[in-house]
Amino acid sequence: MVFIMISRFVHKGQGSMVVETIRNFSVKNKACKIKHILYALALCCCSNDPATKDGAYRILPAVCRTPSHLFQFIKYHQDNKPGKGWGRALRRGVSKWYKSYGQKRGGNLKLAIHMTKYKARCGFTHKDVFRLCHIKTDNEVLGYMICYVCQGKEKAENSRLMMEARRREGYEQSELKKVVDLLQLFEDATRCTDEQSMARLIMEHECLVREHVPTGFLKSKKVWEALVRHMPMTAMIRSLGKLSSLDILERGSFAEAITADKLVNQQLIESARIHPFSLLVALKSYSKGQSEHDRLQWVVNPRVEAALEEAFYLSFKYVQSTRKRYLLAVDVSGSMSVPVIGTPSLTVKEAAAAMMMTTVRTEERCDVVAFSMNQRHGVNQTGTNSIAHLSVSPQDDLCKMMCTCSSITPGRIDCAAPILDAIENKKMYDVFMVYTDSETSYGPIHPSEALKRYRTVSGIRDARLIVCGMASTGFSIADRNDPLMLDIVGFDSGAPMAIHEFVSGEPNH
Repeated sequence: MVFIMISRFVHKGQGSMVVETIRNFSVKNKACKIKHILYALALCCCSNDPATKDGAYRILPAVCRTPSHLFQFIKYHQDNKPGKGWGRALRRGVSKWYKSYGQKRGGNLKLAIHMTKYKARCGFTHKDVFRLCHIKTDNEVLGYMICYVCQGKEKAENSRLMMEARRREGYEQSELKKVVDLLQLFEDATRCTDEQSMARLIMEHECLVREHVPTGFLKSKKVWEALVRHMPMTAMIRSLGKLSSLDILERGSFAEAITADKLVNQQLIESARIHPFSLLVALKSYSKGQSEHDRLQWVVNPRVEAALEEAFYLSFKYVQSTRKRYLLAVDVSGSMSVPVIGTPSLTVKEAAAAMMMTTVRTEERCDVVAFSMNQRHGVNQTGTNSIAHLSVSPQDDLCKMMCTCSSITPGRIDCAAPILDAIENKKMYDVFMVYTDSETSYGPIHPSEALKRYRTVSGIRDARLIVCGMASTGFSIADRNDPLMLDIVGFDSGAPMAIHEFVSGEPNH
């Protein structure tokens, strides 16, 4: 599908627009999953249109921010041109990617860290890629790293490049010397056989992260205690179960204190750009005391659990508003207690409440309704279905939001009902959102037809409809010819960003 869409744009002479959209989504961190951006970029680089192809390779360094991204891009490129080898454009583009690091201040140091952190991905190593792209460079720092990776440390140290560099004045303060020392540090870490020494290295050198630690030490309490000191916010949240399973987050411990303090640090939450939904998933997963993917189990630390919950509420401050008017419609049936497809640690009810709470707290104009049979709430009949208008406020917490929804007697789901209710009550909305489990049915009027009718009556020509079937394995509500309608099957941490971009983006994008 992506291949067909990009091919159509290129055929219409809009390849440059596709390339710019890819760059924009990557640079501004708009993509919910980087792999989709990398796949689209690979397709453009494989294009037969010279302008599209050249433009795609020009943005390669901006889109592929780590070697892991680069390796995945190369795999997608080869998948689209199987058996054809590396052409001149691909060799030049990949070489340029490595060289682009040296054009930034301290870039080669960052490259050395990344090359040791992401040694291999998608069946490629840096040694493979260097040989396949026939890389050549005048940058002595990059030249040393290429020689180090392809021929080993001994040959790199005894190369003519290094002998000439050592004779120059100022070598001890040069970037080359810093890279040589850095690679030696990573090599020392790889060869370390004592957990006490490994822990000391990590505490002394902030650049050493989990990926630099030999596998045998990843069960060491001392090593993880050292790692947690400088661990980035996102990595720390992912590692909470592991830390607790090793009894590192014991009550009253230093690790417990630093972890809890980091979780509620507003500056770290803002800089990490973690969505409230992601933090709720982390909270629910940690609170279970066991992993959903393996046999890992742990004793839940109450202070850490409380800090995660506080981080969840603090993170609402940093969700960017779309400045749109919303009508949120939620299914309140008993089946909403089933797990979310894609995020089994949450029930559909919890996920819907969290997403509605995010919108209520972020947007200035937001109304909430439930599909209801309860006439006591001043509902409006729409066919055989009823809509109950709920009283919610930005001060409501997750528990209050769920209780409000649970107080309503459920009715039959009609995805067109919220739109028809807005027409009847002359309400002005830019976005209609429906949250349900797997029930995405509708009555005599199709939701797409109801939306068209609303646009005509209200004059809001770009009104949007989003239907989230959080426990559904597949449905079709959106009109494929209408760029302002969106179906979401299942739900994961990438969905909130996709929704935000759909609401705030241009219809043609």
